[in-house]
Amino acid sequence: MRWPVAGRRILFRMAGTATTISSRTNARVKQLRAAFAGQDRLSGGLLAIEGEHLVEEALRSGIALQTIFLTDRRTPDGVSDEVEIVHLTSDVFASAVETRSPQGIAALIAPPHFEMVDILERQPSALLIIAAGLQDPGNMGTIVRSAEAFGASGVVTTPGSVSPWNQKALRASAGSIFRVPVIPSTLEEIAALQTSQCIRLFAAVGAAESGVVFAQDADLRRPSGILIGNEGSGLGREWLQLATERITIPCPGPVESLNAAIAASLLLYEASRQRSAALQREQTALAQTISRIPGPLRRRPTGANR
Repeated sequence: MRWPVAGRRILFRMAGTATTISSRTNARVKQLRAAFAGQDRLSGGLLAIEGEHLVEEALRSGIALQTIFLTDRRTPDGVSDEVEIVHLTSDVFASAVETRSPQGIAALIAPPHFEMVDILERQPSALLIIAAGLQDPGNMGTIVRSAEAFGASGVVTTPGSVSPWNQKALRASAGSIFRVPVIPSTLEEIAALQTSQCIRLFAAVGAAESGVVFAQDADLRRPSGILIGNEGSGLGREWLQLATERITIPCPGPVESLNAAIAASLLLYEASRQRSAALQREQTALAQTISRIPGPLRRRPTGANR
């Protein structure tokens, strides 16, 4: 089920005799408010999204919408009868959502669920970004967006990391959260990937640490997991001990460190660059091999058919 869109804008039709809710204590309003607050029990396990762009991205990604909330008497055109449409007054809508300048459209969705196998099956040579204790929701959402941009298999979060479904993380992901597998995992489960999937773990650290390798000199073409630590304290000792190699981003400028999301994005870009270059070399070599294969021999004409 999708809504017709034109120029990335949702199309609406005028609602009929729909009733507009004007009470902040209405059950549906309470559920929407609880979903925005992350209260699973009161929201029925549903998540809230707000704004035309996020709702459109959810639909484009095949996410099932349970309820749509609107502040005027429009109804999204072509919506299935199974989707509940709730009209709210502007002040009631504003009391339930988290943005200061709401756009007048929100929805309750059932969040997508992924397993580690979903991440590992996305591409033959897995590329994971592992958020080890990341706490800023803006960084989390940006990392998810960069993971999609640079073709990562998925994002793994560890205990102590902010939820990727945090409202700020949702907005920072710009819709990528609906398509990129994001799963929680533990240190033990990630360690097991080294043996079961031959995934090499690269710890992102500052250039001042000993034994580090510049990102462009590390081999990120093989199955890899890039560890990004906490914004303030970086990677814990247990993660550094687990890592196969420590890598850093060379910075000619006099800065102590990079923002976590920027560092993750640059490392994902480097991995994408290396993999694209390797694929291009393989394709060129294959084309040269095919060109050297002789074609069928032509038979010289005999005297009978000259």
